[in-house]
Amino acid sequence: MVDLREHARGVVLPVRAKAGAKRNAVLGVRGGALLVSVTQAPERGKANQAILKQLAELFAVRASEVELLSGQTSPQKQFLLVGASLAAVRRVTSACGEA
Repeated sequence: MVDLREHARGVVLPVRAKAGAKRNAVLGVRGGALLVSVTQAPERGKANQAILKQLAELFAVRASEVELLSGQTSPQKQFLLVGASLAAVRRVTSACGEA
């Protein structure tokens, strides 16, 4: 299960990033975080942008509604899903399964 947190502006989603992977994919849940792989290299924010786009697609929101709160240079990241409800985010993440 993902360790989601409510935020004044939405829901904070912990993400474990795997940059430079063979394919873009949401691999499941590991260690309380959503495991996301992207083909982009972890340089100049390219991987962060790719993860942001993947999360926007997964949660069916605009990319502008997903913000990176922390972890710019770390595999452990915190994204804010602006305007999202805890229940809606939990439904999507629980469907991802364990990695």
